[in-house]
Amino acid sequence: SGYMPFHLDTQITGWMLKNKKPLIIDDLDSDDRFRTLESEDNPIKTLLSVPLILKGRILGSINVFNKHGGNSFSETDKRLLCIISTQSAQVIENARLYEEEQSLMLIQEEMKIAYNIQMGLLPKGAPIIEGYDVAGKSLPAKSVGGDYFDLIRLGDGRLFFCLGDISGKGMPAALLMSNMLATLRGQNLEITTPGPILDSSNEHMFRNTDPERFSTLFLGILDPGSSGLTDSNAGHNLPFIVRGTGAVDRLETGNIVLGAIEGVTYTEETVKLDPGDTLVVFSDGISEAINPDEEEFGEEPLPGYVTSNPDANAMTLIDTIFEGVVKHAGAAPQRDDMTMVVIRRTGD
Repeated sequence: SGYMPFHLDTQITGWMLKNKKPLIIDDLDSDDRFRTLESEDNPIKTLLSVPLILKGRILGSINVFNKHGGNSFSETDKRLLCIISTQSAQVIENARLYEEEQSLMLIQEEMKIAYNIQMGLLPKGAPIIEGYDVAGKSLPAKSVGGDYFDLIRLGDGRLFFCLGDISGKGMPAALLMSNMLATLRGQNLEITTPGPILDSSNEHMFRNTDPERFSTLFLGILDPGSSGLTDSNAGHNLPFIVRGTGAVDRLETGNIVLGAIEGVTYTEETVKLDPGDTLVVFSDGISEAINPDEEEFGEEPLPGYVTSNPDANAMTLIDTIFEGVVKHAGAAPQRDDMTMVVIRRTGD
């Protein structure tokens, strides 16, 4: 007969997991260690069972029974089956590793596609605005991330811009990030000031995400004609305005993070950008970048980069700061997305 009774199969598997060594049974009926149920038909008299072991872990067992001619299984039989089981365990493991590698390659390929889609959602370049130099850039820590920024020239010539950071990392944050960008872009065409945009974005995020999901967001609208910048801050790192005089202002007017509480009202402020002034908006992936000694890059160095590079354009300034952060981190891997928007007023 070509099968092993289920009850006996379970017992031998249990014995094998416990003992992890070959088993020879000369007469199953008289062996006290194993019992078949009376209701089960047991065609097995002699048995040889050898574990499939790889790196001390049992993958299964190879069982042969009822040796031809009615004889008992010998030590030679046992040795031969042990050789077969060693090779079989390796073959099974190789097949499993190959399957794992294939699925990992598929995941990596999908993450690469997701990264390309995500990078495609972010602005390709900055709008040209006379008298101003504008740039934005994002470097995800993983293949996809939760930071986002936008730079859009509105129909009336004003510049709408934002920089946000979704809580968490990886694919969930990336999906929310794309949703957030779509929400903001859908609104900025109709609503003209940052406060109400944040009010409705907060409602959208509160209603459509889990309670533990939230986003920080700084949002500004620049009017090149009056050089007035109207902004509101939803729990984001306070941006710097480094004045041409060297003085530093922080932009903190606003309210808490988006998506945490329903019905929040976001206050806004209007400040003036004078010639020589530079606005620096950044994510905590920059300020909280750590080196191998667990020391943060911090916010303090940022104004210094602006004053020591007075002639650099906005994108060069961002690249210089990113290089400084990477240099600070040294061998420590990038833990969080690094994102920055810089607006310099150049004209008189």
